[in-house]
Amino acid sequence: MDAYPAHDDAYHDGNALGGPLSELFAVDLTDAVGRCASCGRRGPMAQLRVYDRAPGLVARCPRCEQVVLRLVRGKDTAWLDLQGASSLRIPLGPSS
Repeated sequence: MDAYPAHDDAYHDGNALGGPLSELFAVDLTDAVGRCASCGRRGPMAQLRVYDRAPGLVARCPRCEQVVLRLVRGKDTAWLDLQGASSLRIPLGPSS
């Protein structure tokens, strides 16, 4: 059974991932465009539905409600699961 039912209305938008993911990546991933592995929807990570009522964060696709990302943060370790994303395009800005 999934800890975050797709029909639960107690979610945040994907901007809730900005702080936790900034500990792992040097760029803001809320602007990154992900592709849902289930339905193929493309869109900014900021549009995902983020559930935070358990030990970690679960982000679901706003179209098909399948899990795209899971993030659990421990004392000195983080676990990131992107199995539900078939791709992630990350804007890096102009190179120098």
